[in-house]
Amino acid sequence: MAKQKPRTLSGFMELLPTRQAQFERMAELLRRSYSLYGFTPLDTPIIEASEVLLAKAGGETEKQIYRFTKGDSDLSLRFDLTVPLAKYVALHYAELSFPFRRFQIGKVYRGERAQRGRFREFYQADIDVIGDGRLDIVNEAEIPAIICQTFTALGLKKFQIRVNNRKVLNGFYAMLGLTDKAGDVMRTVDKLPKIGADKVRELLTGEEIALTQEQAEEILRFISITGSNKHVLDSLEAYRGRHQLFDQGLDELSTVVKYLGDFGVPEEKFNLDLTIARGLDYYTGTVYETFMTDHPEIGSICSGGRYDNLAEYYTDKQLPGVGISIGLTRLFYVLEEQGYLNDGLNTAPADVLILPMTEDLSPAIALATKLRAAGVRAQLYTEPKKFKQKMSYADKLGVPFAAFLGEDEINQGKVSLKDMASGEQKLLDMDQAAQAVLEALEAGRNAAPIREAEK
Repeated sequence: MAKQKPRTLSGFMELLPTRQAQFERMAELLRRSYSLYGFTPLDTPIIEASEVLLAKAGGETEKQIYRFTKGDSDLSLRFDLTVPLAKYVALHYAELSFPFRRFQIGKVYRGERAQRGRFREFYQADIDVIGDGRLDIVNEAEIPAIICQTFTALGLKKFQIRVNNRKVLNGFYAMLGLTDKAGDVMRTVDKLPKIGADKVRELLTGEEIALTQEQAEEILRFISITGSNKHVLDSLEAYRGRHQLFDQGLDELSTVVKYLGDFGVPEEKFNLDLTIARGLDYYTGTVYETFMTDHPEIGSICSGGRYDNLAEYYTDKQLPGVGISIGLTRLFYVLEEQGYLNDGLNTAPADVLILPMTEDLSPAIALATKLRAAGVRAQLYTEPKKFKQKMSYADKLGVPFAAFLGEDEINQGKVSLKDMASGEQKLLDMDQAAQAVLEALEAGRNAAPIREAEK
């Protein structure tokens, strides 16, 4: 029989055990952070009926969908976690309590061209707060507070959340008589960091968008308002009174800034940025993009915002919400590429590797059972290998401790416990061994998966 060469499809990430353990640690910390804010875990199906999943899709999105038939069923793989959430809330509306706060970490699929740092199968980590009819603006401030807490818990130090409000933007473009062209303008302005002001001006006044020079200059002046959050808000006050939507957005932006301070988010961690727009029609209020300050070229590592009606394609009920999404697979890839992963993190599958030195394995099994009952992860190694090979296995796994059980130890009711890092070996009874391991590992239990050097 001809053997198939093993391979992983392009655009799919497969990690070796150490890296997988680091990835799982990141996901674990995200779950812990989200739970601190009262979000409930949710898991929706990876496969949905195409008519449900694609209710609001079109254009490029629909082209990227993995779609297939099974018998008479037209099925698709989910391409994000937001559309399944919309279906879920509409379907279970009567059973849910609002505001409904959920987090979800799961795989999504997009049939786009695989490229560096971009994947066809990847994990997203989302949180959303969904209201019934209305949703208080404090939620729009709490979301970036959660972003700040989450990235800090992961060990990332140099990041910044950039905040804007779509009502401010739409109101401003309405002042200029550009409501019909607002989408095209925002798409163009979004390119500013990559192509520069001159190219943006050229595109704005070109045949496609066809703004006047005066309109283009006014837009560039507006989006160039920078500085402290207070300075930006004070500068925006000069536009107040010219359009109701703008005034409403400015009030919301001011409230979000105030509450962010109340949530304890340091001002250096968030900045008002008038170039941030996010998805053109989807978001309606506050919007967010999060960047690594030392690597702005990477782009946003977390984004989201406020939207008026999550489930409009599935129900007549008004369900406003606010949420964020972290592309967890891409973030992990970027962190590894930039050397940010904490390689000092304990990624071993066990805390203790038990090495029986006698034919009778009963004492070793009893030790493993006792250690596990005490909360110590214990693995039995019973392969008939030489002692050197057993220790080599322990080294490759990276286990912090090895436990030896020979005739002498068994007769004394004790175990020889070796610290693999220091080489120190002690003869202890089983309870002492468990306690010694737990105490030694305590300092590293909450170690962050990211180790960012201070400059």
